[in-house]
Amino acid sequence: MDAAKLEAILARFEGRPDELIPILHEIQAEYRYLPKEELKEVAKRLGVPQTQVFSVATFYKGFSLTPLGEHQVRVCQGTACHLEGSERLTEAVSRRLGIDVGQTTPDGRISLEKVKCLGKCGEAPLVMVDEEFYGCTGVDRLAKIIKPLRKK
Repeated sequence: MDAAKLEAILARFEGRPDELIPILHEIQAEYRYLPKEELKEVAKRLGVPQTQVFSVATFYKGFSLTPLGEHQVRVCQGTACHLEGSERLTEAVSRRLGIDVGQTTPDGRISLEKVKCLGKCGEAPLVMVDEEFYGCTGVDRLAKIIKPLRKK
């Protein structure tokens, strides 16, 4: 645990329990996941039960208790995307990266996720890489999108 990093995050929120979710977002942005030791310290510093902190951390899909890659590839599985072949895209990315959904490449560069809906059904199938959306994506286009992510 890096006490100085955690202290800086908690200081920005003045240790207020009602700021738990923003605190967790900051911690995840810093570490690319929510380390258990930091969560225990957050509970202690906010004066809330550890169960409350861990409940929030596991309830919201945007939080992860395991390290995420430097880049996140999210493939939409909403109805429109599913009908347009999102499962095929997921399988292609999984094969290309050599990981299953929910995993990160061994070099820590890329994580792969399925998400329920990205809210742009008119652009199905939709893929989100980090914060950028790629609509009407096919297997070949997706291969070109993720290729630069693999290089350091």
